[in-house]
Amino acid sequence: MRRLNLPCRLELCSAIVLVVSIALSGTACAATAVVRDGDTIQLGDVTFRLDGIDAPELDQVCIDDHADPAACGIDAREQLTRLIGGRTVHCDDLGADKAFRNRHLGICRAEGETESLNRQLVQKGLAVSVEPAAKLHAKDDAAAAKAANLGLWKGCFASPQDFRTGKKDGALMGASCRADREVQIRAVLFPADLAMPPNCSIKGKLAVRARFTGNVGIYHLQGCLSYAGLTKPDRWFCSEDDARAAGFRRAFNCRASKGK
Repeated sequence: MRRLNLPCRLELCSAIVLVVSIALSGTACAATAVVRDGDTIQLGDVTFRLDGIDAPELDQVCIDDHADPAACGIDAREQLTRLIGGRTVHCDDLGADKAFRNRHLGICRAEGETESLNRQLVQKGLAVSVEPAAKLHAKDDAAAAKAANLGLWKGCFASPQDFRTGKKDGALMGASCRADREVQIRAVLFPADLAMPPNCSIKGKLAVRARFTGNVGIYHLQGCLSYAGLTKPDRWFCSEDDARAAGFRRAFNCRASKGK
């Protein structure tokens, strides 16, 4: 674990806000960031989902401006890593993220930057805006990025939300989307054989039977009896928290988690 500039444990964050709010302009936590995906960073023991935006998932595939498949989820993580550039990150803690267990929502800035990472990602076309985007002016930023064909917008992609839920008939976005190639494009964006991102070995499968427990699918760990037999997962996850946050429950034939 890397040394923190300020303690950032969950149980201490509320107290820290009171002590350092003046010095850090309301910042709840500050630390060297570990980038989890295109819109999620970890500061110490606290994981922040960047509020008001949505970036491609790690296992998501898009189409670039040359009409080729592109690992836009991996690229989104790399782009956020480059934006931070190894600098300390400060996050305004907006409270627990209702959609993602054990995560908080945050407005985050890299040391020396006046603009938030949240807004920079949308401005560069590396993420789309979602509610509550008004406080970030992210809707206007997204419109400008779209008009300029920046980042994702120069290719063709499905919204991260549609990808997460397997909504294969959702709107296609980007300058390279072609109505006469829609069937082929959707086959690329929602591939039958989804490639596993590095270090993300948990398999997810959309399942109607999971809806009886309020979920959209079932995830399978390497210790599950069903793991080897699931050859065409709909999703790949890096952790059980990621899988549960996406609306998946653990397969009933799984042994105890080994920390994945």
